[in-house]
Amino acid sequence: MVPRSPSVNEELRRRSRERLLQATVDLVSEHGYEATTLGDIADRAGTARGLVSYYFPGKRQLLQSAVHRLMHMTLSAGLEREPHTEDGRELLARAIDAILGLAVEQRLLMRTHMAGILSADGFVQCPEQQRLAELLRGAVVSYGSPVPDRDYPLLRALLMGAVFSVVLPGAPMPMAQLRAELFHRYGLDWEMGVPPDGEPPGDAPQ
Repeated sequence: MVPRSPSVNEELRRRSRERLLQATVDLVSEHGYEATTLGDIADRAGTARGLVSYYFPGKRQLLQSAVHRLMHMTLSAGLEREPHTEDGRELLARAIDAILGLAVEQRLLMRTHMAGILSADGFVQCPEQQRLAELLRGAVVSYGSPVPDRDYPLLRALLMGAVFSVVLPGAPMPMAQLRAELFHRYGLDWEMGVPPDGEPPGDAPQ
């Protein structure tokens, strides 16, 4: 048997890792964090149980990477959707809508993700998070920020706060109201991005 080349091995590792990340998103969305085991994730991904520990130090870190990958993919699709644009204000609107939309569509998953960030493990730095950061920072640059290294962390914090408000059990805030506040802060028109059905909230900033 001819040994596989390093590039082939790297591609196989990448695919195995991505299958684990996708399986984590699917299972936690279906059954919740506590009911999902690493063995379940390995089985769903069709990989050996040992590969999970090889790539990730634990389930919490795996979940954060999985959600960051989902956020990155969702944000990328939102920014690149038709019609293509280079308008920085439109790109920022699309970025905000992508993240808020994900919070609405994946409440349990995003709630679990936020709980993990607030736990003792804190925020996990990983390749998926870095890709997400690059896209968000790029939206800030396109918007015209003169100091993106200051404005990107602020946008990230505002989006995290909005996501938390959407998924908060028992007292969620309406997504449209949060969107209106963010759009007002950045001077974006309500019609930009992917506006929700209906008119802007009556008490939204103008």
